Amino acid sequence: MTAFPPTHRLRHAALALATVAVGALSGTAALAEDVLRSLTAFPSSDNTTQFYSRFAEAVNERGEGVVRIDVVGGPEIVPGMQQIEAVGRGVIDMTFGPISYALGSMPEADAWVGSDLEPTVSRANGGFALMQKAAAEKLNIHILARFAPAAPLHIYLLEEPARTADGQLDLTGKRLRASPLYNAFYESLGAVPVSIPVPDVYTGLERGTFDGLGYPPSAIEGWNWDRFLKYRVDPGFLQSDLGIYIAPAKWSALSEDARRILSEVAIEFEASGYTEWQKLTADVNARFEANGMKVARIEGEAGRAYVDAAHDAVWNRLKASGSPYADELRALYFSR
Repeated sequence: MTAFPPTHRLRHAALALATVAVGALSGTAALAEDVLRSLTAFPSSDNTTQFYSRFAEAVNERGEGVVRIDVVGGPEIVPGMQQIEAVGRGVIDMTFGPISYALGSMPEADAWVGSDLEPTVSRANGGFALMQKAAAEKLNIHILARFAPAAPLHIYLLEEPARTADGQLDLTGKRLRASPLYNAFYESLGAVPVSIPVPDVYTGLERGTFDGLGYPPSAIEGWNWDRFLKYRVDPGFLQSDLGIYIAPAKWSALSEDARRILSEVAIEFEASGYTEWQKLTADVNARFEANGMKVARIEGEAGRAYVDAAHDAVWNRLKASGSPYADELRALYFSR
């Protein structure tokens, strides 16, 4: 047996310990899992929130050991309208909700609202990448995906609406729960937009403090507002503007595999969600009608003019904002 001098033995022992330590660290790194703590702008009862939860579950299943999304709550933790700002400041890792909540800082949010194309089209033609660029510049967020645009808005009313001589909707003097997104369009119909937080809409309808609202059918069902609303105006108009947003520092810190998995699942859900929401919207409207809701349909040329007016109000607002991306976004997100 060879006898080592004391100093040699110490170096040998140190090398052995270092090797063990490096092995332990390598093993830890191999087993490390990137975790994103996520909020949602709407409560868990909302249909779109449930769709997002399914997305998170799909990521967690495919990314086991690599990446995990923990949906820790909703607007009870951070109010929905403040969540994108919180992501931009790095206070939270990730959120799901309407990008129009940041419309004041990012007028380009209108591109999602005014679009009439499937999300797969705008991702393929460069529209999605341009929105990512604008969001990084204006909001300091990374947009991962856009969900459920096939949930168009419909106007729902407590009473049958009046019509003009050419068959157009006449909402003169009617108070509609609205947001800045739709004020110009509602005003063109003679309505008076009123600002009411989503959680207070139920009470407002119950008390008759306003006459109706514009909202996606699936979301109306989730909030149980349909028990008060008696008429739905067809056709629907515009698209929903729900997206997934991640703090840039968090996105950059993720492993390459984690970013790949998140992107792959997001793209899959963008495509499947569009088809799913078309069916869900039709199913929900059928349930409303089965329960007694009546349809006020705007036919023919009047119907086309009604939808065009909704889109024009959005794209004209984006153009008036002075955004350098206004014309390009319209070309990439709108078919006409």
